[in-house]
Amino acid sequence: MAVVTLLMAAANIQNRKELFLRACRGEVVEHVPAWIMRQAGRYLPEYQAVREKSSFLEICKTPGIAAEVSLQPFRRLDVDAVIVFSDILIVAEAMGMGLEVLDSGPILRNPVRDMAAVERLHLFDPVAATGFVGDAIREICRAIGPDVPVIGFAAAPWTLACYMIEGQTRGEVNTAKRMMYAEPALLRALLEKIAEATAAYLRAQIEAGASVVQLFDTWAGELSRGEYDEFELPATQHVIAGLDRTNVPAILFAKNSAHLLSSLAATGADVLSLDWRVELDQARKLLGRGVALQGNVDPRALLASPEIAAAAARGAIAKTGGIGHILNLGHGILPQTPVENAQAFVRTAHEFPLPTAEEPARRETSRRAMW
Repeated sequence: MAVVTLLMAAANIQNRKELFLRACRGEVVEHVPAWIMRQAGRYLPEYQAVREKSSFLEICKTPGIAAEVSLQPFRRLDVDAVIVFSDILIVAEAMGMGLEVLDSGPILRNPVRDMAAVERLHLFDPVAATGFVGDAIREICRAIGPDVPVIGFAAAPWTLACYMIEGQTRGEVNTAKRMMYAEPALLRALLEKIAEATAAYLRAQIEAGASVVQLFDTWAGELSRGEYDEFELPATQHVIAGLDRTNVPAILFAKNSAHLLSSLAATGADVLSLDWRVELDQARKLLGRGVALQGNVDPRALLASPEIAAAAARGAIAKTGGIGHILNLGHGILPQTPVENAQAFVRTAHEFPLPTAEEPARRETSRRAMW
């Protein structure tokens, strides 16, 4: 019965997957697709009910529960994509680091501080070591059918390296930056190994049914443009080039990265997900139409009221004209967000009027005639 209900809900908007893929390609769409980073999580009462019975890692590693939690925002918010519930540190654990997730945050045992520690990290078979992620994706795909995109994800190499070097992060990556300055060869070796493991991990998610993948580079903003180009850019390019994907867009989210836009576009990502510090119209002017944009509403706008959440969504869409744009937040949804505000945010994307396929063509013909 649950599967039938979800399939009926998906039918309300014809083929969300094709809509999402067209937006990633920068094509004219009927409405801007919308989803929300961290959409499966603490702001939903139904997630809290699951969390009372299972630990965070138990949810991640139990495909049936992970799939159920992943589907909760699809039912409640009517989002246009379902992201699998997991964690970016799953790769670090599979490479050989002990992982513990406490209420205060995740901890990785035996942080990477020398070449011997890098050499102890191992590449892994994603089916054998992290098969629960692929199984969760398969369950989600069975529940929602072929017309809704499922998003797989992983950490970008620099961000995962920061966690592996620091052991935990509380807003600082001082040890990772020290390694960059003092032992650049060591950091490069770590990034290369992470990139190889991450590419294989994402390939397995695609094989399981993910029709989109996203890299999260939470700590990209800690790098200067030169540092990004020297260290993170080659590693991220390696991940994206290694996906062996056909019609599976790659989205790159890099937090606090206004100074990195040109470098981010050079990674090979099809879509750049931006935070609220970057104006979407300015990003479009700088990058052109060669890369689609995702974002970029401040998550705190959804704390106020449904009307303000809707206004924030309209403002973001207006800056792109709805072309080559996926509506999202500029970071994860906050735990105290009222559900009705999140619903208004997504609903606005579905209702916002966009030009038809003929209207842009008419405007272009008119523009050419002027010259």
